[in-house]
Amino acid sequence: MKIGVIGGGQLARMMVPAAVKLGLRLEVLAESADASASIAPHVVGDYRDLDTVLDFAGRVDVVTFDHEHVPQPVLHALVAAGVAVRPGPDALVHAQDKLEMRRRLTELGLPVPDWTPIESPADIQAFLGAHGGIAVVKTARGGYDGKGVRVVRAAGEAADWLDGDVPLLAEEAVGFTRELAQQVARRPSGEVAVYPLVESVQQAGVCAEVIAPAPGAGRVAQEAARIATTIATELGVVGMLAVELFETEDGRLLVNELAMRPHNSGHWTIEGAVTSQFEQHLRAVADLPLGSTDPRDDWTVMVNVLGGPADGSLDRARAAALAAQPAVAVHLYGKAPRPGRKIGHVTAGGADLEDVAYRARAAAAAFD
Repeated sequence: MKIGVIGGGQLARMMVPAAVKLGLRLEVLAESADASASIAPHVVGDYRDLDTVLDFAGRVDVVTFDHEHVPQPVLHALVAAGVAVRPGPDALVHAQDKLEMRRRLTELGLPVPDWTPIESPADIQAFLGAHGGIAVVKTARGGYDGKGVRVVRAAGEAADWLDGDVPLLAEEAVGFTRELAQQVARRPSGEVAVYPLVESVQQAGVCAEVIAPAPGAGRVAQEAARIATTIATELGVVGMLAVELFETEDGRLLVNELAMRPHNSGHWTIEGAVTSQFEQHLRAVADLPLGSTDPRDDWTVMVNVLGGPADGSLDRARAAALAAQPAVAVHLYGKAPRPGRKIGHVTAGGADLEDVAYRARAAAAAFD
């Protein structure tokens, strides 16, 4: 079986070893010849162009994604042409459009922040008045890693977005104690596999660190698994699903975001779980039996490498990280250093959380 991945980022790159392990062939539709996933067989093309995507799909047996930005008309045209698209457009729209996601999760009775569509300054002002004078305004489409999100205290603070052509929504500013992420995988037959709940630490809207399992989760982990399994089943997701969650000050969980692909919160699974999220995603989209999600260590900590060395010398930084922490796994994405850019991650595991976190952070710090 040949699996086609639309998008040439690091997620597609990290599917390559998993495909080799499973004996699957992989081909990537990359945005450029030097994309992160260009280490795999690939063609260069525009994922927004229907003819390009149809031609690519004709070379493979099933299509999946490195990102969620392929337009809905292109996705539906693939399905109409008989292409196996996993996840399909009717599921993927809920990861592409926050308004569609909020509407559907509300219909399902799942816990979400209070929200409303926004079409005018008056809408924002009314929402502010009902929520203590503060709101989180989001663009319904296109936002990620903190982009397309703005905390406002007056309607005028989102006036420039109201003049645009992207729909908006307002959400309550949730008082949360920490952010969590629950991953599940689902195959077309309906089989679901649930990973341990993890805690994610954000810096400037970007995931900086993941701790697996989430410390002290207890019954919260059971509720997170229920929520994610319900979403995957009711939305018909095929492949990996990541549900980003807020844990509130009074112990509730609220769904923040969805991702229907491998996700940054699951990179720890490469070394830390019996079946990595990348292998699991390929198993699911190929409709193969899902693998064990059991952790290999008591604790696993993943730290993102953001930005990289100021002098751009990744060779020296990599050597320093490997020498200082030989038991830490280092993953680099083939990207040039740039402030704020995710260029890699490191992962440590073991029996003592304090020691595991120290080693992972020390390895990542070698790239500063």
